[in-house]
Amino acid sequence: MERRIYVARLLEKKLLSESAQCYHLEFDVPELENFAFESGQFVSMVAEDGRGKPQTRAYSIASAPRDNRFDLCLDRVDGGFFSNQVCDMEPGATVKFHGPYGLFVLRGPFTDTMLIATGTGVAPIRGFVQSLFPSESEDRSEGKHFWLIYGTRHESELYYHRYFEKAAAEHPNFHYLPTLSHPHEGWEGLRGYVQAQVKQLLQEHPAICSRNGDAPPMQAYICGLNEMVAANRGQLKELGWDRKQIHFERYD
Repeated sequence: MERRIYVARLLEKKLLSESAQCYHLEFDVPELENFAFESGQFVSMVAEDGRGKPQTRAYSIASAPRDNRFDLCLDRVDGGFFSNQVCDMEPGATVKFHGPYGLFVLRGPFTDTMLIATGTGVAPIRGFVQSLFPSESEDRSEGKHFWLIYGTRHESELYYHRYFEKAAAEHPNFHYLPTLSHPHEGWEGLRGYVQAQVKQLLQEHPAICSRNGDAPPMQAYICGLNEMVAANRGQLKELGWDRKQIHFERYD
């Protein structure tokens, strides 16, 4: 079956981190009234490189569905072709893509859930949070608790930090736990890698362990580089979690 190719037009670009050269990019799809996808899915962008060779790269959507729009969260990469080309786009420029694709989506009925991310792995997680706690419509979290454990090296690399803080302030069942592996002296938040914070969360709050009486087991959604994903999957399995409770997407 031939894939349908769409054209995405850049509407807005924002630098999220000077040090990491990470950008938030908002697109629309002019030919569609509604671009249908599930939060957590990805699109595959298509372009020719300097030699005229077609290149394709997959990028997680960093937003919940809204009309014909979608957002991306991308880092510039030294020597990279595609991400740098997209980050260099200016509003009004276009890029071809196909999709959406992917099975890294929230599965219902909801249970208490941990959302675990590092770096730009927070992109699909932002889509989850927007879907669960929409700003202009009714809460869709079904009263379940969601913990976002988000880790980076430095505070400047906590993408969408204010958005998650605001969501946590407005929704008592959304808990935002940012942690830094290389914090500055004035950082008053959590320190260390995300897997250490996941373990501590489960130890300090046994009521949210994987088996809680007749309640359905917790779920975990993990997104980031393979080393972090593997470390968290491994420790959750050691704690007795079933593989069906653990959903993940790796970026390398």
